[in-house]
Amino acid sequence: MENQSTPTTPIQYCLYARKSTESDELQALSIDSQIKEMLEMAKAENMEIREIRKESHSAKDSGQRPVYNQLLADIRTGMFNGILCWAPDRLSRNAGDLGSVVDLMDQGKLTEIRTHGQRFTNNPNEKFLLMILGSQAKLENDHKGENVKRGLRAKCEQGWRPGRPPLGYIHDKYADKGDKKVFVDPKRAPYIKKMFEQVAHERLSGRDLLRWIRNETDFKTRNNKNVYLSTIYQILAESFYYGEFEYPIGSGKFYKGKHDPIITRELFLKVRDKLTVAPKRHPGTVDFAFTKLLYCGVCGSGITAEEKFKHQLNGNIHRYVYYHCTCGKDRDCKQPAIREEELIKQMVVLMDEIDIDKLKTVEKIKKEIQRFQKFNYIMLGNDGNEMPKKLSDVNIKNYTKYILLEGTKQEKRDLLECLKSKLTLVDKTVKLVG
Repeated sequence: MENQSTPTTPIQYCLYARKSTESDELQALSIDSQIKEMLEMAKAENMEIREIRKESHSAKDSGQRPVYNQLLADIRTGMFNGILCWAPDRLSRNAGDLGSVVDLMDQGKLTEIRTHGQRFTNNPNEKFLLMILGSQAKLENDHKGENVKRGLRAKCEQGWRPGRPPLGYIHDKYADKGDKKVFVDPKRAPYIKKMFEQVAHERLSGRDLLRWIRNETDFKTRNNKNVYLSTIYQILAESFYYGEFEYPIGSGKFYKGKHDPIITRELFLKVRDKLTVAPKRHPGTVDFAFTKLLYCGVCGSGITAEEKFKHQLNGNIHRYVYYHCTCGKDRDCKQPAIREEELIKQMVVLMDEIDIDKLKTVEKIKKEIQRFQKFNYIMLGNDGNEMPKKLSDVNIKNYTKYILLEGTKQEKRDLLECLKSKLTLVDKTVKLVG
């Protein structure tokens, strides 16, 4: 009986070389070394290699390697019917990718896999051996993951937090990897301590600290970048500074560190109490039409809105909506507020100049027409034949002005998403950008 793995056509090989970018495979042959070894083997055995493909990507997770996925797709289309690689674990370290290879063999599209010293064809015993070797690679992967976690736990129990320490501390540059001790950074630690003291004793806010850092100190990040407000709040919430650390973050498991603390635990708790603010209650959050769609033309911050009510002596109440800069990027931005009515008037004028996404706007008009026709049919008994036969007959500019003047809040927001230009607000004036 003829062996089913015997090829009927010449084998067209693709040489696939992979090296993981993760530390668990640092001892594997480099990609160039793999290619060199396999080319020598191909030359010695007169193997035809149509293409060489290489990839630096972990094979632990299924379907995550773009080069490997494309290789399987090309095998399905008949571009290749053989794979040449250094070892089976270069192809797969997970069950999903391993199963894809075996399926291609079962379908007769993958004739042979050659590795250094081994050959796998569509033969039950050889496929079984391939699956064992692939499963063994996955088992090694799983064990390495557990060993890494165990090692990290042991390091925590010894008093050293894994990973880079927070600002105010530095690693021992000359220690071996995994044995690096943490020391107080003499340049940044005094500023860290001063920040805690100013919040605890002088009741400074995070923004007050930011001004102090920017105007009176040379405090920078390790990359010599400016410190931002979010960084300040991260520092003030970091227990590492008084000698304890949480690992993993969010686990609730704390360890006593062997590093020298910068502050006391009492100081840390005082700061935490002062920064703890009860969450604001929003019984009826107001939704404004043009927020998140306009930007301050001076500092680049977003535009927000607030409503004010005027009570008259006769009992009437008038509601006014004002739009103004959030000052998110510049706390000292002094741009004035503008009433919503005036804002809409200016935007109506700008509609003649602004570039509008015609396809999106026509789609909205189409839905409006269908809604009106349905209203005519159900409520008035009309068939809506008076409506435009073609959407191209509709004046898009007039439609945008109508929505700004008469549309609902959501319709106004939807309309502004169709604008191709950016709108900014400068000195109570709406301007086009781009």
